Amino acid sequence: MNVSVNRLIHRRTTSSGFTLIELMVTIAVLAIIVSIAAPNISTQLANQRVKSTAATLTNALKEAKVESIIRRQPITVSFANDSSDTGTINIANTANISSYSYDAKSTIEAINTIDESVVTTITFEPSKRVDAGLTYTICDDDLTIAPRQIMVSAVAIISSQLGGTCE
Repeated sequence: MNVSVNRLIHRRTTSSGFTLIELMVTIAVLAIIVSIAAPNISTQLANQRVKSTAATLTNALKEAKVESIIRRQPITVSFANDSSDTGTINIANTANISSYSYDAKSTIEAINTIDESVVTTITFEPSKRVDAGLTYTICDDDLTIAPRQIMVSAVAIISSQLGGTCE
């Protein structure tokens, strides 16, 4: 009886734990999975940055439109693609009304729909019109990411869609 107990104790102590080879194989499999998933994650993050910047700009434009009607004053929306950690979108009349920020890896470009000139401001009038229709294109540093466009018509209708070109 004593011999069988000793064998049982001996088996438990020698067969518990993982061998070095088992641990190395597990780490290698994990490294392969991470290397496959990493590009997908970075693409998803870049897509999310573009969507977030587009949503922020859309909200700022809609806020300016409503504020111009409520205050019965022209309201201007401007943006700056700062070189720091964030870009800024400002809503103002004679004083600053509100300000939004967006990731600096996203860039905004606005093109006047009439003369194709590049602009950084748009003014909403209390008569529910804008000074000129614009098409905003939101791009990411990663040029493989699909850009988004926000269109503001001459009668201040704001719409968003996938599309545009980034340089």
